[in-house]
Amino acid sequence: MKQTFLLLLTMNLFSLFARAEPLVVGSSAPLITAKNQDSQDVVFGDVYVKGITLVYFYPKAETPGCTKEACSLRDSYATLQGNGLQILGVSRDTPEAQKKFRDNQHLPFTLIADTDGKVAEAFHVPMIPVIGVPMRQSFIIKDGKVAWASLSAQTSGAAKEVQSALDSLQK
Repeated sequence: MKQTFLLLLTMNLFSLFARAEPLVVGSSAPLITAKNQDSQDVVFGDVYVKGITLVYFYPKAETPGCTKEACSLRDSYATLQGNGLQILGVSRDTPEAQKKFRDNQHLPFTLIADTDGKVAEAFHVPMIPVIGVPMRQSFIIKDGKVAWASLSAQTSGAAKEVQSALDSLQK
């Protein structure tokens, strides 16, 4: 039992240091397809061509920090959308859990059910060891490229952080 625990601990510590380099500003935005909260395919490339896109990763729907982050974006959605921003929220939750989260919190944007972790992998978002959920990170995609990245995104201050990034991109 103790040996199993030590092995798992060692593997998790190794995964902290063995992860891929973060996706950096100027990189091509990942072209990937994933299911949304309604189990419909979302082709990220098709979304990007419609305008500036925030792709934000959160650990788990309906948890306190993730709810604060989503509601921050919801409460400022009209302003953010007025700046031409579209939003995709991504977590490892199922489409059903994403739909429940979207409905419960009255979120006006699409949630992606990254059940296999392929979207997080494409964006180089590391998983939180042991529980296997994505770390909280955000990316703004403009003209098919990563224009801004936050590798430790805000929760209740998410909208402010994104608005500040949008303002700096327009200068």
